[in-house]
Amino acid sequence: MSYTTGDEWHNCTAKRVILFGMSGLGKTHVSNMLRDTKAWYHYSVDYRIATRYLGETIDDNLKAEAMKSPFLRAQLLSDSIFIKSNVTFNNLAPVSHYLGKPGNPDLGGIPIAEFKRRQTQFRAAEEAALLDTAHFISRAADLYEYPHFVGDTGGSICEWVDATDPSDPILTALSKHALLVWIEGSDAHTEELVRRFDRAPKPMAYQPEFLDAIWTEYLSQKGIDEAEVNPDDFIRYTYARALAHRQPRYKAMADNWGVTIRAEDVAHAQTPDAFCNLIGAALDTRASAT
Repeated sequence: MSYTTGDEWHNCTAKRVILFGMSGLGKTHVSNMLRDTKAWYHYSVDYRIATRYLGETIDDNLKAEAMKSPFLRAQLLSDSIFIKSNVTFNNLAPVSHYLGKPGNPDLGGIPIAEFKRRQTQFRAAEEAALLDTAHFISRAADLYEYPHFVGDTGGSICEWVDATDPSDPILTALSKHALLVWIEGSDAHTEELVRRFDRAPKPMAYQPEFLDAIWTEYLSQKGIDEAEVNPDDFIRYTYARALAHRQPRYKAMADNWGVTIRAEDVAHAQTPDAFCNLIGAALDTRASAT
């Protein structure tokens, strides 16, 4: 960890933080707020995944779907049209669309084997994007002369690390260069996230062991086979369990590698100074507990 007390943090002229936690609790809000000051470089791990590591794969998948249409196929083969996903900082939906949902193809599902293959692709992409953080910290300072840096990670970071391993390669690399900050949600936040997800379920990335267990459990409870699975129903079924699965993993990351700030406090931190005060207080709390 790069900072040990609130004073060290406030007096530092090169503040570097990496935010983690469930989607929907304020990571992007904070990152955008800091970026808008023109003093903070914003590194979005999900954006890096979508543009550097999965961009071609996502586009090829779109083209493969278009090739099924004789009308579009003829135009693609004659270079009359081109197809490319529209990825931006504020629109990372192409990644979710590519991950897909397992189940009945008539309901928009894909075979579970293909779902798992894409999960493996995403994991490799996310791990690589996380390990690119140090490069972007240097790039932000040396090339663009940004004094501060904020890294915005995806909710699935906790699936690929072992916070109890002091030599975990990803956490070691991240903590060497920046302060890891968990935005922790309350029970009320969890309930709202579940309600929001129920209205618009979207694909997620899962630890392989968790996915295998929940898929087997779902098929058994429903008494159905793979071809009968309603993709949205499975994703909804999995979401609350995924939240419960991730919570202790996030906590271990914060306890062993960083600090914790509460989502409700983040929601009220409407200025960079207010956010920095939250970090300073969290560092002091951690220091007094050790």
